[in-house]
Amino acid sequence: MAVRTARIGWVGLAAAAALTGVCITPPAVADGGPAHTRTQQAMDAAVRDGVPGVTGQADDGYSVWAGTAGVGNLTTGQPRSVADRYRIGSETKTFVATVLLQMEAEGKLDLDDTVDRWLPGVVQGNGNDGSRITVRQLLDHTSGLFDYVTDPAFLKEHFTGEFLKHRYDTYTPGQLVGIAMRHAPLFAPGAGWNYSNTDYVVAGMIIEKVSGHSYEDEIERRIIGPLGLYATSVPRTDSSMPVLSSRAYSKLSLQPQPTDPVHDVTELNPSEAGSAGAMISDSADLDRFFSALLAGRLLPAAQLKEMKTTVPISGAPFSGYGLGLMKFDLSCGTTVWGHAGDIQGSSSDAVTTADGRHSFAFDFNGDWAGNRWAVVEAEYCPK
Repeated sequence: MAVRTARIGWVGLAAAAALTGVCITPPAVADGGPAHTRTQQAMDAAVRDGVPGVTGQADDGYSVWAGTAGVGNLTTGQPRSVADRYRIGSETKTFVATVLLQMEAEGKLDLDDTVDRWLPGVVQGNGNDGSRITVRQLLDHTSGLFDYVTDPAFLKEHFTGEFLKHRYDTYTPGQLVGIAMRHAPLFAPGAGWNYSNTDYVVAGMIIEKVSGHSYEDEIERRIIGPLGLYATSVPRTDSSMPVLSSRAYSKLSLQPQPTDPVHDVTELNPSEAGSAGAMISDSADLDRFFSALLAGRLLPAAQLKEMKTTVPISGAPFSGYGLGLMKFDLSCGTTVWGHAGDIQGSSSDAVTTADGRHSFAFDFNGDWAGNRWAVVEAEYCPK
């Protein structure tokens, strides 16, 4: 999930932090050497900027490098681990888009099907019309649907101190879409671009309608299982985090100040994000997923081409948005593909080169500080 604010994401959204007594075998990693010196320095800089801790892993097909900075628990001072699992927020969208594109390849739906073709009457009222919005427009954020996360009441309950009273609230997808339906669309379908979590909640509902199974089940069956993503899960309404994780922190402010208190927001009910951003993973699994995706191991060539057909974006670190996939043009001329992810207490990114050979994923366990773009640039533009 992501929300467009100064501190909650580029595009906008009980864990056991103490591992004493738990036997952990972290992934084998290569010495960082000069190739990853700048990456480590950028992670260290994020901690100096106020991020509690950072964990990340890069895999170029020949070697694996993992690095950490700062702490995973502000109370105990325990450092972050390369094995940390974390909430990946909107990187969930890439998984959802992949499932729908697989379904298209199987002839089960068409990207130009309307929302009403699968969900009659769900998107209606206040000028919203599901008969005019296509699956493609949901996936590339050209539907015009209002982003439910930016509803004033939802913002107050989830991104201010009110969150502490609402962190365990359960939402159905229909309730989240209903929040958006209280608002008029931002533009006619196809007439503009606006990042909307509502698009992907509707997309998740379409997966269920087409398959007869929840979007969670389909992601598990089609992606998590086949790729062996053992650290990746779709937690539904479970508010806890796996044992191999750090604590997550937020200032719970739309305009955080240095003097604002820091809150432990590790436990939360991820149904607030649903198919727009509920998943949990780690850096190694995200590397594996995005590498497999861009290398063509999850989608036929035609569907991967559709996914990489982007709407040009200006004024953001990414230059284009495809179908659940962001295109990043770096300062050194390299282009990488992936997604950013934000949810309370976690800010992460996962990207890979166009051939899927060089993948990199990392996470900040705080949502108010740190330059994530600098970390991506450092990994791919080390000179």
